[in-house]
Amino acid sequence: MEAPNMRVATVIELTSEQRQQLQSAARSRSMPLRVVERAQIILLAAEGLRNDEIAERLSTSRFKVSRWRERYAGQGFTGIEKDAPRPGRTPAITPETVERIVQMTTQEKPRMATHWSTRTLAAVVGVSPSTVRRVWKAHGLKPHRLKTFKISNDPAFAEKLEDIVGLYLHPPEHAVVLSMDEKSQIQALDRTQPGLPLKPGRLQTMTHDYKRHGTTTLFAALNTLDGRVIGQCTDRHTHREWLRFLQLLDAAIPAEKTLHVIADNYATHKHPKVLRWLRRHPRVQMHFTPTSASWLNMIERFFRDLSSQRIRRGVFRSVPELIAAIESYIAHHNQHPKPFIWTAKASDILEKVKRSQAALHKLRSV
Repeated sequence: MEAPNMRVATVIELTSEQRQQLQSAARSRSMPLRVVERAQIILLAAEGLRNDEIAERLSTSRFKVSRWRERYAGQGFTGIEKDAPRPGRTPAITPETVERIVQMTTQEKPRMATHWSTRTLAAVVGVSPSTVRRVWKAHGLKPHRLKTFKISNDPAFAEKLEDIVGLYLHPPEHAVVLSMDEKSQIQALDRTQPGLPLKPGRLQTMTHDYKRHGTTTLFAALNTLDGRVIGQCTDRHTHREWLRFLQLLDAAIPAEKTLHVIADNYATHKHPKVLRWLRRHPRVQMHFTPTSASWLNMIERFFRDLSSQRIRRGVFRSVPELIAAIESYIAHHNQHPKPFIWTAKASDILEKVKRSQAALHKLRSV
């Protein structure tokens, strides 16, 4: 009668360097415990112990002993230092389904809606909303969000862009560069009921309806070098107020300095009386942004901060109270001014505009 086939454990033979390396790992207090245990397994295997004897001595399974003995025999110390890569779970969604979700999200629209939601698309594709959400996240898709844009059609866009960006990146010597504009129709709004304050687990609340108490217009000029702001609130925003503000700046800036004023193309900025005054004051040099390119004017960033930090959640029971809040915000800003640093080169902006124009042209030709 033949003896049953017996599986013979892999023989481990160590050089002095290998034994020293394993002994160091087996005594280590900084290595992971699993590596320490594997080193101990190999050292005992090198002494000639069987797998079941090693398993009993180290209080582990014979299967584990056999696995790391074979791994060390085939790969050396690197074979026991790290776990072998696992195949992972079989994907629950096929690549074809992923491609369909992406294609429908980017190229199709649901009936009676402008964009997909996770639920509406999941119902059409036949998957769960969480699956759609994971695919959108993996591909950077956010159909619920919308960005607005406007590409300037100004024929002199490149020249005006290079002029203004040049002032930001390389301001002229013995001159002051001012980014200037007006923020019109700032409303003094009083809420109909007091809101609840912010607390853990609850947002600050504010009523959606309000009482109007009038408006004011803020004329402001941002010094692009040091970040200081000169501001003035007025009842109106005609060419007269704009001219008075220019005269205020002319008086406030030392006479030996040339003034480079960046402004948009609002009609009051080019009124005949304003242009006549500019001809009589040649040290004030105007630089107009291209049409539909107010983002080139740095003062817009300051206006954004003013709205979000002081006005939008404010409660104002009168126009004087609103003006006082604006003036105090500007004064506080000027105590520790920080200039906005312009980093984009004119050539990079032009390339981006060209790509956008090409994309628009392609859409129009479809």
